[in-house]
Amino acid sequence: MLAAGITDVPRLAMPEAPPGASSGRVQLEQLIRCHFAFIWRLLRRLGLPPSDADDAAQQVFLTAGAKLASIRTGSERAFLYGCALNLSSKWQRARAQARHSVSLDPELPDGLASEGISAEDLLDRTRAREVLDAILEAMPSSLRTVFVLFELEQLSSLQIAELLELPRGTVASRLRRAREDFEKRVQRLEGRAALRGGVR
Repeated sequence: MLAAGITDVPRLAMPEAPPGASSGRVQLEQLIRCHFAFIWRLLRRLGLPPSDADDAAQQVFLTAGAKLASIRTGSERAFLYGCALNLSSKWQRARAQARHSVSLDPELPDGLASEGISAEDLLDRTRAREVLDAILEAMPSSLRTVFVLFELEQLSSLQIAELLELPRGTVASRLRRAREDFEKRVQRLEGRAALRGGVR
């Protein structure tokens, strides 16, 4: 399995609950505690930079809070995932329209500087994360989603099938193609680095 690499998950400020909705607020708090880190990491891996992932994750849970009564018990994660995927798709479309003004996010994860990590290690981690993010962004979205859920979030193929409402065979096929796609992109990058003298 690939290491997730993204650990700088922020805290979510609790939205204001409407009067008389204390049980709903408790339910929403439970959703946030159980699923916020997953949803935030997922949004990051689907291409959103940290600040946009913060906003999108909050929007996912605000949407969930407004629709608690319609979310079936046991399908909360699937509902949250669907919201996250929808927001990610909207962000990707907006980004494509303004691509000339957007660059890869070089921001370092919060807290790494205080962990006693050398500047060289921080730079290596940042470069590795940028490369991974760039590769994932270039992958077809249907393959990237399955790849992220399996390799980075470490969900099982059965969990992914349930989450995406796909047959397990389709998940297995997409995962195989996603791994092949990922490996080809890594090999191309390594080949370019070798041509520049970056690989011994």
